[in-house]
Amino acid sequence: MSTNLSYPIGRFSYDGEVSAQPREQWINDIVMLPEQLAAAIEGLSSEQLDTPYRPEGWTVRQVTHHLADSHMNSFIRFKLALTEDQPTIKPYFEERWALLDDTTKAPPDLSIVLLNGLHERWVYLLRSMSEQDFSRTFFHPESQKLIPLDSILALYSWHGRHHTAHITRLRERMGW
Repeated sequence: MSTNLSYPIGRFSYDGEVSAQPREQWINDIVMLPEQLAAAIEGLSSEQLDTPYRPEGWTVRQVTHHLADSHMNSFIRFKLALTEDQPTIKPYFEERWALLDDTTKAPPDLSIVLLNGLHERWVYLLRSMSEQDFSRTFFHPESQKLIPLDSILALYSWHGRHHTAHITRLRERMGW
C-alpha cells in the first residue's frame, strides 16, 4: 500500500506486451468497478462526500462523478476506434468538468447507476472483441500519438482502481 495520496496504487504503467491473462483481468476490473465504488462511498454523509481525498484534490463526490465522465468518454473512444480507421478523438477538460454543478452537487448515486449500465455495455463490447480489435487505434491530438485499445483497457482498469483507492484510503485515514 502506497502512502502517496495522489497515486495510492502507484502510477499507471503499460509495457505494450499483452496476452489473454492480463486482458481478462483488466476486463474484470471494469466489471467490478461500479460495485467497488458503491461500497467505497456507502454510508458517507454529504459532508464526507464533499471532503477532498487529499489537500487541493477533488472531493469524494467529484471523484465519483469523474469516473462516470471519464469512462463514458473511454467507451465512446472504443466504439470510434472499432468503427473508424484511426479516428481522432476529442479531448476534454476533466478539471473543468469537475467544477460543473452535476459534479459538485449531484448525488453520487447517479454516477453509480450510470457506471453500472455503462460498464455492462462496455464489458459486453470488450468480450466480443477479437485479438485484432484490441490492436485498433485512435489518434490523440494532445499526445500526437496513435493509441491502441489494449493500452486504453489497461489504463481504465488502473483508473477505476486508482480513484476508488483515493476514496478508501481517505476513509481509512479519517476513520470513517
